[in-house]
Amino acid sequence: MAAGGFCKLPNGRVVVALNLPSPATGDGSSAVRVLVHAHNRARALTRLRNLGMRAVYLRGNAAPPTPDEITAVLHHPDGLIWRTAPDNGVTPLELWRPIRSLLPRPTAA
Repeated sequence: MAAGGFCKLPNGRVVVALNLPSPATGDGSSAVRVLVHAHNRARALTRLRNLGMRAVYLRGNAAPPTPDEITAVLHHPDGLIWRTAPDNGVTPLELWRPIRSLLPRPTAA
């Protein structure tokens, strides 16, 4: 899934939205919509790569963030949130969650 896009804000910062396979399942059977608020597109993608999502790319602007998504990420302290990706254009009725709730926790050695 390569659906994603960005929106440049009046202050020069950007909000990037990406539909990605869920790292929690690992099999690609479910998808998540991830929103990142950053200084520019490159920094937004770097934030995701630093969290272990190595194969994250933004090609084009086919699915930019909606105004509601922009508001949600701007009001989150981390500026990095997710929820399940919409199926067939239907927006899910679930809340946005912090990215740390999506990523698998490291096991203690």
